[in-house]
Amino acid sequence: MTVARSVLWLAGWILLSFAAGVLGSQFTPGGWYAALAKPAWNPPDWIFGPVWTALYTMMGCAAWLVWRQGGFAQQRTALLLFLGQLLLNAAWSWLFFGLHRPGIALVEIIVLWGTVLLTLVKFARVSPGAAWLLAPYLAWLSFAAALNFALWQLNPG
Repeated sequence: MTVARSVLWLAGWILLSFAAGVLGSQFTPGGWYAALAKPAWNPPDWIFGPVWTALYTMMGCAAWLVWRQGGFAQQRTALLLFLGQLLLNAAWSWLFFGLHRPGIALVEIIVLWGTVLLTLVKFARVSPGAAWLLAPYLAWLSFAAALNFALWQLNPG
């Protein structure tokens, strides 16, 4: 494969990762979220944009590293897990911000976390670098799940 073609595939994986963010961003926090009781350790709103920009970029790079090792023909399970977690990633915003259902969103983020963990394990067998690129995402999801739990507990009903 040529360098130019490889770079195009890298850009494609990164754009695909950002597509999950674009889908999720259709459901914004808005007034409902602003009115929720929040724990003292809730991060400021401005932090989410830079964090997700870095995470989506690393996710796309990780998928590309795995894809380079035989494409879908050889890495089908790992790449399908990756695509599945992207869908779950986008769905969380719909459940939490769109439907205002923190309890359901909590269950979903736990499923997302498990899917990302499985993806990381599969990626590690193909490319340790790809697994390391997913590690910050898993860490952020751990924090996000704890925050989701706290918001659900502080705002019953």
